[in-house]
Amino acid sequence: MVVDTEICGIKIGDRYPAHVMGIINFSPESFYGNSVVNPDSALETALKMVEEGATFLDLGARSTWLHAEPISRKQELERILPVLEALKGNVDAVISVDTMFSEIAEEALKRGADIINDVSGFTADPRMIEVVADYGCPAVVMASNKVPGDPLGMDAVIQSLDSIIQAAEAGGINPEKLILDPASGRWIEEKLSIYDFETLDDFERLQIFEKPLLAALSRKSFIGDVLGKPATERLYGSLAAAAIAVYKGAHIVRTHDVPETADVVKLSGAIRSSPSIVKDGRYEVSVVEVKTPQDAAIAMRKLGVTTTGSKVMQNKSIHLMLKIRNLTTTEALIIKQEILSRGGDAALTRNAVSHETEMTDVLVMGTLLQLGRLARKLEGQARSLPLIAEMIHECIAKRSDLEYRYLR
Repeated sequence: MVVDTEICGIKIGDRYPAHVMGIINFSPESFYGNSVVNPDSALETALKMVEEGATFLDLGARSTWLHAEPISRKQELERILPVLEALKGNVDAVISVDTMFSEIAEEALKRGADIINDVSGFTADPRMIEVVADYGCPAVVMASNKVPGDPLGMDAVIQSLDSIIQAAEAGGINPEKLILDPASGRWIEEKLSIYDFETLDDFERLQIFEKPLLAALSRKSFIGDVLGKPATERLYGSLAAAAIAVYKGAHIVRTHDVPETADVVKLSGAIRSSPSIVKDGRYEVSVVEVKTPQDAAIAMRKLGVTTTGSKVMQNKSIHLMLKIRNLTTTEALIIKQEILSRGGDAALTRNAVSHETEMTDVLVMGTLLQLGRLARKLEGQARSLPLIAEMIHECIAKRSDLEYRYLR
C-alpha cells in the first residue's frame, strides 16, 4: 500500500521527499493578517517562496476562516485573475487555486492554474466535479459533508473522504488526480482542538486511500489553543505539527512560512522510513497498516469485497497485544486456554505453567474479534475473571475515546 504518483510533473509518494506548498493569500478577511499579500507584489512573493523551497503555490482570494466576512464570487474572481496573469509563465512552481466555486475554477484553469484546491470537497458547488473532470486537472479535496471541514473525528474524516472519492470517480474524475486534505482547523464551532489532535495523531490512517496527502496545519487554531498564542506567534507550533504530519505520511505541507517549513519537512522526511514493498514482474507484496476496523473495511471494499463480507472480516484485521498484570496462576492458565481455543495466544512465565509461582503477568495476543470473544467468555467464569473481562472491554474502548486520549 504505497503512494507513488506524479502531479503536474512532480513525483509524489512515500519514497520521495515531501513537498512544501506556499500560501499566497489575497484575502484581507484572513484569520492571519500578516499573511495577506498585495496583488501587485504577487510575482515577487511567488518567486521568493520558490527560492525558499516551495514546489507548489496555493493562491487564495477568499478567506474560509469561520469568522471572516463573506465576499461575492465576483470579488473573488477579480482578486485572483490578475495574479494568475502575473504568474503565468514566470514562476517555476505548480500553481494551485483555492476556491469552492466552479466558475472561478474554470476561469483560473483557463489562465494557467494547474490544481484546484476545493476545501468543500466538491460539496459547495455540484458543477465543480464536472469542471475538474473536463480539464483533467489534479484537485485537492478536503473532508467535508454539508459545509467545509464539518466532519468531527478521524472516523468521520475518513468516511467523508471516502464519499468524496466515490462521487469524484462517478463524475469522471481520474482517481489518480485527487489529493486528500483531512480538514485540520476549526471550520465549525463544534470542532474542538481534540479533533485536530486526533487527526494529526492518526494521520497515517489516511494511507488507506493510497493517494497523496496534504497537511494544512499552518498557524491553525488548535496550535493557538495549546500554546495560548495568537496566529502571529504560532510559527514554532506550526513547525512541530508539520514535522509530525510528514513523519506520519503527509506528502505536501501547506504553509505560510516556507523556508522554516522546508527545513522541517526535509528532516522529518529523512527520518520517516520507507514502506515495505516487494515487486517481481506482475507481482507485488506490500504491508497494509490498519488501525481500525473501519479502515480495514475500506481496504477490502477497494478490492471488491461485499459490504457483508467486509463487516464479517473487519474485526479480524486488527491485532492487539494486551498485558494483564497480577493474575493468579490459575486465572492466567484459564485465559491462555480460552484465547488459544479462539485462535489467539498468550504468554506467561514458565513457572506459572508448572504452578511454581502463585502470581504472574500475561501477554494476550489476538484480533479484536478474538479478544472480544475471550472477554465475553470470561464474563461467566469464576474468581476475578469477570472483572478482567470488563477491564479488557474498557481498555480496548479507550483506544478510540477522544476525551481519554487527549484531555489531560
